Amino acid sequence: MGPKLEAINVSVWYENPRTGVTTLALDRCSVGVQSGEFLAIVGPSGCGKTTFLYCLDGLLPLTEGRILVDGRPVVGPGRDRAVVFQSPSLLPWRTVLRNVTYGLELQGTPLPEAIARARQMISLVGLDGFERYHPSELSGGMQQRVNLARALVMDAEVILLDEPFAALDAQTREFMQAELMRIWQETRRTAVFITHQINEALYLADRVVVYSARPGRVKSIIPVDFPRPRALRVKRTPEFLALEDHIWGLIEEEVRTTLGSAAHA
Repeated sequence: MGPKLEAINVSVWYENPRTGVTTLALDRCSVGVQSGEFLAIVGPSGCGKTTFLYCLDGLLPLTEGRILVDGRPVVGPGRDRAVVFQSPSLLPWRTVLRNVTYGLELQGTPLPEAIARARQMISLVGLDGFERYHPSELSGGMQQRVNLARALVMDAEVILLDEPFAALDAQTREFMQAELMRIWQETRRTAVFITHQINEALYLADRVVVYSARPGRVKSIIPVDFPRPRALRVKRTPEFLALEDHIWGLIEEEVRTTLGSAAHA
């Protein structure tokens, strides 16, 4: 059986409309994600991780290459994929419940069915009792739970997560990592997760893709063999720290090369 999601030689050029200068953001990136797999992507700042994620969702056009879901070409956003963005971007005038139903309503799902499905997802992300709250009455971590429920309720086959915990404080971020792990183990959706934090990627993922500096290329793919379910304390084990150090070394190598090139430019 082939990959659930596959990127084949994906390249993306950007053109600055003001200057006319073109920039190569992604250079022949190839990676496959198996059904039910949790894949994380890390790399230096500006290496094209988020660009790649948006390409997977069909939000950005490719200059070269192909992206396939179950062997079908991706030509734009589709119901088989859902994105959890870094910012929750919840509708402030809607309650938690009606924020989660919003996508279903746009698809024409009858409201009673949408509400029933939304309640299930709200319970899954641990927000029972907060259905009638508005976003302004929730903490940052709770807002991201709503954001996650809003993606999960669409019943997409692939969940794409763009640094969803980046704006949270360190303690809340750790807690949300554990919660995401629990939710993923219950749903087993195919997931691609973008992050700057190496230990976050290692804690959550089955494999970690390490990107080079821009233009983004797949530098290495690291299997993560720590047994599941994983407690947060796995991050303090010698094996985990050694793997984290190895990946940091790969990224540091890219950063030093980029800084060296800039110094001689």
